[in-house]
Amino acid sequence: MQTVSATTGANTTATGQTRAAGLRPIRVVLTKVGLDGHDRGVKVIAQALRDAGMEVIYAGLRRTPEDIARIVMEEDADVLGLSILSGAVVPLTRRVHEALKAHQIDDVVLVVGGIVPAPARAELATMGVTGVFTPGTSLQEIVSFIHANVPEERSYKESK
Repeated sequence: MQTVSATTGANTTATGQTRAAGLRPIRVVLTKVGLDGHDRGVKVIAQALRDAGMEVIYAGLRRTPEDIARIVMEEDADVLGLSILSGAVVPLTRRVHEALKAHQIDDVVLVVGGIVPAPARAELATMGVTGVFTPGTSLQEIVSFIHANVPEERSYKESK
């Protein structure tokens, strides 16, 4: 739920986050990469982000890195969230990161959720992953992280 202040024109989301008038909501693409078919968790997160006033595009299961890069570009996403429950979090994320680079997408906040062993986190950081969320992370923590890491004023690129 969003409310708009009559005096300032600012939008306030249900979580109390304020965004300047005229800016579109944060746009988040969530998806599953690879053969992982467990999507209950990512659907719960999608709903929490919507409840927080974000626009969420759930791209579904078994997406290829190329599909994901194309969707991020077409949707002009601010955030890409990968849900990976398999042990292949590093190689799958690397392939997605390479596809993003191939499409010259360098302005999206990249986050990963799922089973992420501690040693993999440093390697993910070198690929530009700014947030890692494992089972048990609160929905509010994820929402707050996204609000804190997406710039208030975002530049929008034309499709390449």
